[in-house]
Amino acid sequence: MDNTEKKIKEAFDSVFPPEADKEKKETAINRAVAEFSALSEKNKKTVKGSKGDDRLMGKIIKTIKHTLGGSDMTVNVRQLATVMTVIVALVIGTTIYKNQQSIPLLPELEGEKPLITLNQGKGDEQVKPALEGEVGLPEKRAETRQLQLSPQPKETAGKVASAPVAKAKKEFAARDKSSQLSQPAAPMVMADSISAMAPVPGEIGTADAPSHYYKDIGRDRFEKFEINPVKRVMEDPVSTFSVDVDTASYSFMRRQINSGVLPQKNSIRIEELINYFSYSYALPAGKSQPFAPTAAVYQTPWNSNTKLMHIGIKGYDLELSERPVSNLIFLIDVSGSMNSPDKLPLLKNSMSMLTDSLSENDSVGIVVYAGAAGVVLEPTKIKDKGKIIAALDRLQAGGSTAGGEGIRLAYSLAESHFVKDGNNRIILCSDGDFNVGIHDTEELKSYIEKKRKSGVYFSALGFGQGNYNDALMQALAQNGNGNAAYIFNLNEARKVLVDEGTSTLFTIAKDVKIQVEFNPATVSEYRLIGYETRKLNREDFNNDKVDAAEIGAGHSVTAIYEITPADAKEKLIDSLRYQSAEPADKKMEVKESEYAFLKIRYKLPGEETSKLITLPIDQRLSYNDSAQVPDDMRFAAAVAAFGHLVRNDPYTGDYDLQDVIELARSAKGDDPFGYRAEFINLVHLAQTARAL
Repeated sequence: MDNTEKKIKEAFDSVFPPEADKEKKETAINRAVAEFSALSEKNKKTVKGSKGDDRLMGKIIKTIKHTLGGSDMTVNVRQLATVMTVIVALVIGTTIYKNQQSIPLLPELEGEKPLITLNQGKGDEQVKPALEGEVGLPEKRAETRQLQLSPQPKETAGKVASAPVAKAKKEFAARDKSSQLSQPAAPMVMADSISAMAPVPGEIGTADAPSHYYKDIGRDRFEKFEINPVKRVMEDPVSTFSVDVDTASYSFMRRQINSGVLPQKNSIRIEELINYFSYSYALPAGKSQPFAPTAAVYQTPWNSNTKLMHIGIKGYDLELSERPVSNLIFLIDVSGSMNSPDKLPLLKNSMSMLTDSLSENDSVGIVVYAGAAGVVLEPTKIKDKGKIIAALDRLQAGGSTAGGEGIRLAYSLAESHFVKDGNNRIILCSDGDFNVGIHDTEELKSYIEKKRKSGVYFSALGFGQGNYNDALMQALAQNGNGNAAYIFNLNEARKVLVDEGTSTLFTIAKDVKIQVEFNPATVSEYRLIGYETRKLNREDFNNDKVDAAEIGAGHSVTAIYEITPADAKEKLIDSLRYQSAEPADKKMEVKESEYAFLKIRYKLPGEETSKLITLPIDQRLSYNDSAQVPDDMRFAAAVAAFGHLVRNDPYTGDYDLQDVIELARSAKGDDPFGYRAEFINLVHLAQTARAL
């Protein structure tokens, strides 16, 4: 025995007690082993994975006895080291084996194969959907980076989990610790025809909302357009456009700036920023004419060489007793992308708020769409509001987005319950992200253009950001004789659906068009501020077949031109060399006091022949002192300047956001709801907001 082994033996001998009687010791050990074996045999059925002598303790005891030579309990250092090595190996091996056995298996579905898919957002394809063809099931899960483990088949149950599963779990955990395993949703029972679909727990739109939310960034879509250019009156004296009463652009801009970022350039439609606010224009003398025009000319705040020509119209309001009976169909997007607090939950609260403002004889029906479309509530009278609210409360998000099918079904339901001389309207509530079935914008526009002849109006309420399709929502509303708004909180929902509910829901004039002819004797140049997406051809003005926008009860509409007087020293467009600066028609000399001639065409609801309103805008409507300009007009000018600055347009010169703040403050006027004060705060925030 070398010196090292001797020292180790002495160390062990020093900690072991004196050796006991060998015979008694062996008897005691055998008795203990026998009692342990009997107890193990009794309980082995309750120990998962045990098979007789394969018990861990049995293996350890056998190994010890074999190593020590049966009953010989004399221990040396080499024997002890061997025993300890065997014990450690057995413990580690057993732990690994049990951990593999304990990997949870999802419920089995007949015909399913082991599958792992990592979804990264709505629209991304999976290898295989949970249940192909089922309504509202997550063919294309909306949850961002959601791990889905498909059930293992029966033949693999109880076996060690495959390497791909472990690899995928490890990779996914590294990418997104917050992801959760998704379970296939229960199918939605579709009706064979248009009929009430009783909400059933587990159906799409009827179960409790999951705890994780859809989130996307940078996929908001807006129609691209070029800002209106400056035009020379001698070459192009007539400007024609459709009015715009939508406010979605302002609401989206406000949300972005409140988040600390500047909105996308194409999301800023200046006319929608201006028309977000109410103005105290003159009301019509009687209801035979739904509105009367107001006009004024005053100095441009950002350019001393130009003037602003301000045109405003305000429709008459409806008393509660005068409102027609409403047949409203809520067309609600319950696809996976709507699974976010600012989408479906906000949508449901907004629709509940709207029902509170309706009359007992009004009715509400609900159509939902995800992977397909279905009716969850037949048109129900407001006096049974509890039934409507219950149907809304049971909606949940999940699946892809067959918006086109939902639109078809909504029109069918609205037409089948059509109220003669009533307010028949579909209200689409969505983020506009259609990705299944008919989703081409032009195809959907064409369909809605045909259906508007039925007398059913189509309005759109947008929700959410990150993947908001504003371009589609605007197109659908414009072609469906309706209006579009964007809702990002309950305050905005109340403004759109309650405070301004009559202007949102009740149309007093349709196909409203404006045409302005400028007088070259007094105006050399002009440009229309905003309305780029509402431009019409000159010949469209007198063509009653050409669609235009609608005006709701109590709604005001503002349009602003920046004009260059004929005697201005600086002009953006040079005069032509070979064209006389004198008017060709000598009769125009007697009209030198006029800046322009305003014409407005409109149709009353239910009529197809337009009516005409005209107003000459002359120097009597001009303000020489800016301090005398009404607050409404100066505030509108501040909003227009802000729109130009946020868009980085080239027409505001050295005017900056601080100038906007000062002008808006001086013109805030009466502000009962605080919207103008909020605008001033937005301009402050825009000064430090970062680019998107």
